[in-house]
Amino acid sequence: MFDIRYAADRGKADFGWLQSRHTFSFASYYDPAQMGFSALRVINDDRVAPGAGFDTHGHKDMEILSLVLSGQIAHKDSAGNTEVLPAGEFQLMSAGRGIYHSEFNASEQDELTFLQIWLQPNQQGGEPGYQQKDFGQRDGLTLILSPDGRDGSLTLRQDALLYQLILPTAQQLTYSSRAGRKQYIHLISGELDVAGNKLQPGDGIKISDETALPLSATAAVKALIFDLP
Repeated sequence: MFDIRYAADRGKADFGWLQSRHTFSFASYYDPAQMGFSALRVINDDRVAPGAGFDTHGHKDMEILSLVLSGQIAHKDSAGNTEVLPAGEFQLMSAGRGIYHSEFNASEQDELTFLQIWLQPNQQGGEPGYQQKDFGQRDGLTLILSPDGRDGSLTLRQDALLYQLILPTAQQLTYSSRAGRKQYIHLISGELDVAGNKLQPGDGIKISDETALPLSATAAVKALIFDLP
């Protein structure tokens, strides 16, 4: 079963310094039909003005992933992590029993664009954690998140996988998963055909009851594939 979430239908927020598009209900945007998908709770497509950002605030019991698309994020948190996240890198913050953090555009001249993604953990409490890694831009599937950190991936507190998909124009592959799993694909750039369903940048697709997904790039693709319980 396939259900496309079109980019144009996402929630919108405009705070001047922040332009955001919400795939699922978030903050003042509420749609009871879009409350997440399996353990996936938030995908926000954020544009942050130079020098601006999210002041210190708290989270608990959430896995928070950031992927910088352009620019740099300056990160600080109450666990003592002070990092800069450049374009192409992934950052995973496990909030655990509670953590405070801030995320700012590290540049005073250039816009920051990034994806903010939340997944609900399958365990409550515990020590907060921070991980950051550049996985490169290899063609095909690259494992980014897993529950056991396999193949150099970041360790997620949930029975879920995240892959980065890069396909040159006219290339294709088949994504295989176990029976009973769900998938969500978010297209960052290019044009992607998912078993006959055509996606444009910003589109996503909810997938259930499929074990083999034929994927074809009609224009060079960068996407995220979530494999969910």
